[in-house]
Amino acid sequence: MTEAEIKETNYGPLAGLIGRWHGNKGTDVSPEMDGSAEINKYYETIEFTEAFDTTNAEEEVISAVHYMLKVQRISTDKLIHQQTGYWMWNQSTNHVMHSLLIPRGSGLLAGGHIVDQNASNDTGIIFNVSANIDDKDWQIMQSPFLHANAKMTQFNQQLILDADTLSYNQTMILDIYGNIFDHKDENTLKRIKQAT
Repeated sequence: MTEAEIKETNYGPLAGLIGRWHGNKGTDVSPEMDGSAEINKYYETIEFTEAFDTTNAEEEVISAVHYMLKVQRISTDKLIHQQTGYWMWNQSTNHVMHSLLIPRGSGLLAGGHIVDQNASNDTGIIFNVSANIDDKDWQIMQSPFLHANAKMTQFNQQLILDADTLSYNQTMILDIYGNIFDHKDENTLKRIKQAT
């Protein structure tokens, strides 16, 4: 890909994500063996980088940004979660996709839509995506161990981008310890480095 082609990439609503973000207001609600919830406060860093665009079957044009995410517990500084993936935007349909991999033997491809609040004189862009273990398009994949012991059956995420503020909330519905549990995470991050 030439430098001119790279500069011409249309990232649409993804353009505002590119850069480095940090947030220390994270709350994680995760399951305990007795069916109760453990609440942990965390901070995280997310780095979004340009992944340019690609054409599928000479018809569908997808723009993408790659990200790396690290989460650490505030009380101990212990690294408790890492994740990598892509946010993708379909230029003709305005749909958005989020692919992610977690080094526990779990991954998914979630799909959804974008709400551009700037069009209604509010601010920000809202990304809504979901995946389901039984969905034919937006699927969850997991290792045999997780499928048997901590199966994720549904994933819902909302990401809100407003200039230099990025906030999200997400729910992973888990079949774990003989219970169905809504594992929730939310945080607000600030941009600490612009894209170069």
